[in-house]
Amino acid sequence: MGRGDDLSQVYDRNEAVDPGLLAELSLPKEVFTDSVAFIKQVRKGIPGQVLVEAIGAFDGDREMFVRLLETTPGNLHRFYKREALSRSQSEGILDALRVLNYAILVFGDSKVAHEWLRCQVPALSGAKPVDLLDTFCGRDWIRDVLGKIEYGEFS
Repeated sequence: MGRGDDLSQVYDRNEAVDPGLLAELSLPKEVFTDSVAFIKQVRKGIPGQVLVEAIGAFDGDREMFVRLLETTPGNLHRFYKREALSRSQSEGILDALRVLNYAILVFGDSKVAHEWLRCQVPALSGAKPVDLLDTFCGRDWIRDVLGKIEYGEFS
């Protein structure tokens, strides 16, 4: 799937949501399966508690969220108590969770997906996927590579 493809087609591949991932998040499942619900949640902003849950979903990888939220490790805890994060912060966190969910679905195993996110991937110019999750372009690139893996273009 190329960069110019309709994003709804990309998200359609995420319709099946890993129940383990959902169990850790205090968000409705529809946020991950329905673009309208996703947009509504982004506009509303996610509570800081969801950031805590998202860090847990990424096996405690705080550094990725420090980059995504453009803060320092010492200030990350300040986001935890917020009633609602900004739109851009909420969208980045939710979209990163969508990428994680997609990786889990492609690999069929949460542990394998987490390992893949932390290893250098030649199709990502040798970058680790987790190091690209802080930008929309990076998340889109990861989704593109996951789609190729899913459809057997390479493994």
